[in-house]
Amino acid sequence: MRKIGLNELRELFKDFYVNKGHFPHASFSVVPENDKSLLLINSGMAPMKPYFSGAKKPPSKRMTTCQKCIRTGDLENVGHTDRHGTFFEMMGSFSFGDYFKRESLVWGWEFITQVLEMPEDRLWASIYEDDDEAYDIWKNDVGIDPSRILRMGKEDNFWEIGTGPCGPCSEVYYDRGEDYGCGRADCRPGCDCDRYVEFWNHVFTQFNKDEEGNYTPLEHPNIDTGMGLERIACIMQDTVSIFDVDTVRHILDGVSEASGVVYCDGKVETDISVRIVTDHIRSVAFMIADGVIPSNEGRGYVLRRLLRRAAVHGRKLGIEGPFLTDLTDRVLAVSGDAYPELREKREYLRKIVRLEEDRFAAAIDQGNALLNEYIDELKADGKTELSGDKVFRLYDTHGFNPELTREILAERGFGIDEEGYLEELRRRQEMSRTRRKTDAASGWDEDGPDVSDLPDTIFTGYDVLADTCKVLRIFRDGKAVEQVVCGDVASAVLDRTPFYAESGGQASDVGTMEGPNFSARVCDAQKTRGVFTHRIEVTRGALKTGDEVFCIVESARRNRTARNHTATHLLHRALKESLGDHVQQAGSFVDSEQLRFDFTHYKAIESEKMEEVEMIVNRVVDEFLPVNTEELSMDEARGRGATALFDEKYGDVVRVVSVGDFSMELCGGTHVRNSGEIGGFKILSESSVGSGTRRIEAVTGTNILQPFERAERVLTALGSMLKTGPDALVDKLEHVLSDMRDIRRELNAADKERMAESAE
Repeated sequence: MRKIGLNELRELFKDFYVNKGHFPHASFSVVPENDKSLLLINSGMAPMKPYFSGAKKPPSKRMTTCQKCIRTGDLENVGHTDRHGTFFEMMGSFSFGDYFKRESLVWGWEFITQVLEMPEDRLWASIYEDDDEAYDIWKNDVGIDPSRILRMGKEDNFWEIGTGPCGPCSEVYYDRGEDYGCGRADCRPGCDCDRYVEFWNHVFTQFNKDEEGNYTPLEHPNIDTGMGLERIACIMQDTVSIFDVDTVRHILDGVSEASGVVYCDGKVETDISVRIVTDHIRSVAFMIADGVIPSNEGRGYVLRRLLRRAAVHGRKLGIEGPFLTDLTDRVLAVSGDAYPELREKREYLRKIVRLEEDRFAAAIDQGNALLNEYIDELKADGKTELSGDKVFRLYDTHGFNPELTREILAERGFGIDEEGYLEELRRRQEMSRTRRKTDAASGWDEDGPDVSDLPDTIFTGYDVLADTCKVLRIFRDGKAVEQVVCGDVASAVLDRTPFYAESGGQASDVGTMEGPNFSARVCDAQKTRGVFTHRIEVTRGALKTGDEVFCIVESARRNRTARNHTATHLLHRALKESLGDHVQQAGSFVDSEQLRFDFTHYKAIESEKMEEVEMIVNRVVDEFLPVNTEELSMDEARGRGATALFDEKYGDVVRVVSVGDFSMELCGGTHVRNSGEIGGFKILSESSVGSGTRRIEAVTGTNILQPFERAERVLTALGSMLKTGPDALVDKLEHVLSDMRDIRRELNAADKERMAESAE
């Protein structure tokens, strides 16, 4: 076989399937889109689930991809084995109800034997034990020797996850030769030795499994194939491990250069650390380029763990100071052409890695000192495990996650009290939950009244601020009642309402509810699965189930809230323009007083950048751009470039809010009619709310006057104290400070003179 580079293999695969009528889709982000079941994309098929399930229409019935994947389930094996890595690329070919087994297997054989020129006598195939159709295709259509077609059981050759679409699969193996084998006479594919390498799996999704365990044939069966790019590169380049593949080796050589440690093909202890750094920096680069920022939870925690683990192993290799930042350039050198987002975000990528390296360097020095104290205590006490509370302290105070503490202790012959750590973690979490409940005390029952049998409330508040509505149910103290009277505090569910219920980070409307013999103040509105519940204080008469009431939203409060909400959209866009596309919304809250916007960013924003962001928003305000809302399918909204939150669950039809050509976001909130109605935008503060997350608080419209009025009162008071007007205040203050400095110098000189006289 001719040796083929990894990047060339990727292109050969894509070109082959494009010639077979497949649509070449670019790799999806490693951050799952609208899929809370996954923290990170871990297979080529994972982003395709909406197409296989029918939730979304694919761009073509035939597709091919090379997908970026992150998998940390085998993290402890990385570096110790030849094949494990946290980052890998998965090449795949897919058919959504188009072709099936014959085309998949015949084309696959054509690619590996004619394009890659793999020798046929080295290739084996496995099939599900009952899949006679696949056997016939391999034997008759492909022409493989029947002795090299193996029937295997459900555990090896049947793909299913719980209920739903599933089916048999067929795997292709390459025989690397006797030198890699175990020497047993019965050695063949499926053996634990390294001789036979499985490199391509063809999954035939042809059944639907129900909850009773029945398998029903699908009307339109699908094809899902996956071939690990690094694994096939190992075969084509005749290397022992994935770390010797050309692109990966280029990064590994950078680790060796930085450390001065000679890599010995996995044969010496230091090779483990060299491999770990090599693998982890690949994952780190791709995760950051796709918008992940180091943090203490979720995928941000995965990123931080990989970064810090790489930094620790760099230290073990003798590398002093930050080194991972420069190593990212090696990732860009070998993968930047295939994944341009790496090159586009080079400077941002370097900033994130360097910041995290510097933070960890400071933390690890302190943490190591404390950990060494703990180890001395363990030795003195004759113990072998570090207690759970101390493991937690290292994590909570110094950023040593338990995995890192475990690794360092293991090297010194100690372990950690796993159950004790988990118990301490649970105790701290319970304390936090209790504190939140105490701090957030309110009159609402935590779960709210039971409205499961009521129809969804029709929201009319996008179009009107007053409407006639019918009372469907009344709750008092969490229980349904027929009537409430003057002085009662209750909750009312209406068939329709103009009151916006708190959701999407927007506070609820308030207002009044009127009837012929009834009045109430609407203090709040909440939404439970589409049903709006109005919190009311009855001020006159009585309200009964079935009554018609006239609801009036307090317009001034609604308008101020709408100004702030539209301003958050402009702020989001302005931050992207000023700081970069890595900025993503991490939360927001708007009410009638001000807006709060949380976003991903790696450091505090300089004053010049803050001024730039403020200027961008106010420029759009001055342009009086129209604010339009429309309902679109999710695919159409995405196609137009609408911004959405990855962790949000959206339906098939979404509401899109556009501010001219400047901003377009998926949003269910209330907004102004054009940007000019915002009136003005002023940032009050910028702060940190966690690692990798910043918060901006701002005001709009007439609320901008409040900070200026406060400042004016301070200036007036200062002017009165200094007996001057505001315009001359700075000069007057400078003169006062200058006089104070002169007096202080004279006093110091006098003190020294008195001390000298006293000494004599």
